[in-house]
Amino acid sequence: MEYEKKLTNLALSLFKIDAVKFGEFMTKSGIKTPVYFDLRVIVSYPEVMELITDLLNDYAIVDSKYDHVCGVPYTALPIATLLSVKVKKSMLMRRKEAKAYGTKKVIEGHYKVGDKCLIIEDVVTSGSSVMETVNDLRKEGLKAEEAVIILDREQGGRQNLDNNNVQMKALLSMSKLISILVDNKKITEQMASEVKNYLQNVKAPAVAPPLDRILIPFEKRAELASNAIAKQLFNIMAIKKTNLCLSVDLTSSTQILDLLEKVGEHICLVKTHIDIIQDFSQSFVTSLKQLAMRFNFLILEDRKYADIGHTVSLQYTQGIYNVKDWADCVTSHSLPGQGILKALNNSSNGEKGVFLLAEMSCEGNLITPEYTKATVEMAEKYPELITGFVCQNKNTFKNPGLIQLTPGVKLESSKDDLGQVYNTPEKVILENGADIIVVGRGIVAAKNAEAQAVIYKDTLWRCYTKRISGKLE
Repeated sequence: MEYEKKLTNLALSLFKIDAVKFGEFMTKSGIKTPVYFDLRVIVSYPEVMELITDLLNDYAIVDSKYDHVCGVPYTALPIATLLSVKVKKSMLMRRKEAKAYGTKKVIEGHYKVGDKCLIIEDVVTSGSSVMETVNDLRKEGLKAEEAVIILDREQGGRQNLDNNNVQMKALLSMSKLISILVDNKKITEQMASEVKNYLQNVKAPAVAPPLDRILIPFEKRAELASNAIAKQLFNIMAIKKTNLCLSVDLTSSTQILDLLEKVGEHICLVKTHIDIIQDFSQSFVTSLKQLAMRFNFLILEDRKYADIGHTVSLQYTQGIYNVKDWADCVTSHSLPGQGILKALNNSSNGEKGVFLLAEMSCEGNLITPEYTKATVEMAEKYPELITGFVCQNKNTFKNPGLIQLTPGVKLESSKDDLGQVYNTPEKVILENGADIIVVGRGIVAAKNAEAQAVIYKDTLWRCYTKRISGKLE
């Protein structure tokens, strides 16, 4: 009963201060409406601000778990500020435009990647304003999955937000507000009927979910990448028009260097297994780096780290291979937990990258969907370290700033004697969402490696351009 009394008091207060208006108006979403809400005026009425804050605290967010609050600019900022002080939670501020100087931040405040942020908004019609804030928070690695609203206009905003994985809670719905105003003789039954008819017949336009990463060109995805190596790879692919990674599983350094002399201009990435090279030397590393610079490709050491953090840190930075010195990125399992990423992150100084193994292409592997999901969630805590995922499925992750690296590709489907399953370029790119495709024996064992590399390069790039066109038929 106390809650109902406070809601009635809020509805009548909003009407009294002219925050609710009746007539003919146009909303931000371009919809004509017989009722309009101008909650900007509440800043002049501290008692109304206090009432809203109390209602949000006592009823709307009582079960919410969050680390920060963030008001949608600009009307909700005063409410978010009061709520932050009341609940003793930090507040973040989203700028509508990034600063052109200093830190150039869009989100102001202190936070950690993976923190949960509660969104505060005044009125929701389509939910587009909430999503603008949600998207900017998510780009910073924050979790934004819940929004509390003063008033829901009941025109599709709740469904739009739900479609984008944002749960909405509202103090007042339009129906509830109209009912209170009628009961207290603030508006006529006729006006209430007009508003109800309007609610039934007019819905806000759908808020489009974030664009599917597989439809975004590499050069655009480079702008969304947090990891320096991912950004570099996207740009290399766009410039060279190749998404081919060559796996040089050869045991002779001379053979590897000779092969790269022939195919270097056709690849964006070379994948090595440095510990199988029988004549490894520092001069080999020097020559490998020179070729990478000359032909503009990056180096991936497929080490598949899987030990405790301290050991991995030593494996990465010490020993005869000293991987950190020459490899732009490495592969790693997530099995040991966050310690392995923390070790690699501390050792890389933000200049290197990691492809996390989320799925494998060999038959009978023990990776489960739950393991894959946990791997992706773990990676979210290290956005500046993670280049992407070694995986087979386009739904493994959604972040367009990360790269899907897919091995096990040949021009024709096949399987070897050791359980390695090979898929075609069309399948892995068009159906499975691969960005960079790893080819090994299909090129290495060819009689004319360069000619075969060109065939793979052209085939893979043709599949990619078809994919981003959206015309998959």
